[in-house]
Amino acid sequence: MIDEQQLTQFGFKFGRNGAHSARSMMIEELKELLFACDENATKQGYEDDIVNFNILHKPTEKSRTLTFRHLVDLYGMSMDIPLFNIFRQWWELSEEAQPILALQLAVARDPILRNSASIILPLQLGEHLPREIVEQHLAHDDPDRFSPASLKSFAQNINGTWTQANYLEGKAKKYRAQPKATYVNIAYALFLAHCHGLSGQRMFDSFWCQMLSQDKEHLFELAHRASLRGLINFKQISEVIEVTFPNIELPKINSSKEQG
Repeated sequence: MIDEQQLTQFGFKFGRNGAHSARSMMIEELKELLFACDENATKQGYEDDIVNFNILHKPTEKSRTLTFRHLVDLYGMSMDIPLFNIFRQWWELSEEAQPILALQLAVARDPILRNSASIILPLQLGEHLPREIVEQHLAHDDPDRFSPASLKSFAQNINGTWTQANYLEGKAKKYRAQPKATYVNIAYALFLAHCHGLSGQRMFDSFWCQMLSQDKEHLFELAHRASLRGLINFKQISEVIEVTFPNIELPKINSSKEQG
């Protein structure tokens, strides 16, 4: 079994708190930053660009510092973190993939956002999502933990992120939409599943692939495209599926049996 300590070394985060208590996934800032910075930039380099050179055009030093801190919380921003390393390598392969790719990493690193997937993903296309439903979900396990104002703010941040990733649409009112996943997104989902010790068919049954909101056959089709582009090796013979990662250094999985 893969334990939380090992997953944390890969870049996953656990606990009760997360960056969405303060911000959404900040997709526009992330796009601007990664466009301006070298693919091999260091965490210190990102901090210098944001705080000292203000490439994100924030009005005060405090706002620049907080922006960097939130981006680190959400994405890691260090090539020493496997989840960010692969994310960064694949970021520029497909602009179309970027909103969901950012969501995938943010979900892996923010327990508050990850917990909200159980509300968003089951919604039918076009179904209305009242903000109060998200607030109730956040307060379910500990009703006295957050003030009403905090719950409203957290819910707005969460809804904002799912909207940025095209799972929700609308301004004042949010409705479930159909995101468009790409070959990059399935490759990253399979990588996240691998980190949890899964292989074969169980990778495609994992939360990370279900999060893409695509039917299984389309996921296989996307995996085939990812294989043609060299991100993964994908082989499917009847019910037997094999996925490997030929061009990246994988986290070592110290597990003799798959995690369910």
